[in-house]
Amino acid sequence: MAEIVLDGVSKRFPDGTVAVAELDLTVADGEFVILVGPSGCGKSTTLNMIAGLEDITDGELRIGGERVNERSPRDRDIAMVFQSYALYPHMTVRQNIGFPLRLARMDKARANAKIEEAAGILDLTDLLDRRPAHLSGGQRQRVAMGRAIVRDPRAFLMDEPLSNLDAKLRVQMRTMISRLQNRLGTTTVYVTHDQTEAMTLGDRIVLMKDGVVQQVGPPEGLYDRPRNLFVAGFIGSPGMNLLPAEFTPEGLRTPLGLVPPTSRITEALRNGPPREATAGLRPEAFEDARLPRQETAQLPAFTARADIVESLGPEKYAYLTLASARSDGVPGTAAPDARAPVPLVARLDAKSPVREGELLELTYDPTQIHLFHPETGTNLIASP
Repeated sequence: MAEIVLDGVSKRFPDGTVAVAELDLTVADGEFVILVGPSGCGKSTTLNMIAGLEDITDGELRIGGERVNERSPRDRDIAMVFQSYALYPHMTVRQNIGFPLRLARMDKARANAKIEEAAGILDLTDLLDRRPAHLSGGQRQRVAMGRAIVRDPRAFLMDEPLSNLDAKLRVQMRTMISRLQNRLGTTTVYVTHDQTEAMTLGDRIVLMKDGVVQQVGPPEGLYDRPRNLFVAGFIGSPGMNLLPAEFTPEGLRTPLGLVPPTSRITEALRNGPPREATAGLRPEAFEDARLPRQETAQLPAFTARADIVESLGPEKYAYLTLASARSDGVPGTAAPDARAPVPLVARLDAKSPVREGELLELTYDPTQIHLFHPETGTNLIASP
């Protein structure tokens, strides 16, 4: 195991394209870090620079305290798991897992012991004599991971290893990878474009866009305290609702109506905000007003038409078009909103009787509002 340090690392291609710009990141010994972002953001290029598959244009890469910029991939003592399983079709599972040990000329008894141990960890013991053609996609990926495990590397590098699996297998493999990393405690850098994988797997997330790191932190930190609009919109499924807003002496005016001053709004006002802003609310901030609440506090309410309703068993998603809003959060004082219709998604309790096409009265928690600068996209409240 080893600490991985990227100190001002950049990658610039011959045509001048900057794939990664001055990346500073420390992956602690035994930590599980996720590189996530849209296609072309630089996450795979970063992983390839750590592996030695891409040259570093500027900056320094250290693994276990040693500079490795000029070292070949085989001399960095890392193991990679790719999106493609890259198994030898003519070899059995046992032979595929043990291939790196054969290259290292490890004695047969010791190699067999390591293969059996890896197979036991990955639940492959009964499959050791099969060939890849007779395995499922999930089993093939486990074989590829077993081949990495037997090397006892200082770090694992995983490049979208679950992309070729169906939805059910992805969930199973996510759980297996998490348990495996907890058991082995090996430093791991994992690349994905799937924010669900990022939220459920890593100790920390590194969210990238256009080669630049947007935010680094634990999953709940990026979800609860997004640094900018990009982070707010990328993390979370469905994404955060973003609404135009205007600061007034009475509070925050939005398509939902006038939001009374909250601690977040007050904090944003202290920071000298612009006149206008972008307000963000997660889907879970909304509730069907027809359902009883334990809290006694009166919440602001508004009316919207439910265009589409998705029932997922324990919860429902209502995709809405705002029709009108209460101007002061007090029932009985509804006033039409002059703005253009605004789309909205709300995550509701499964007990909600909402139906497609009906006007629905919703309440929302104003303390969960996020505020962003309309031009720069930065969070107007305290930085995470």
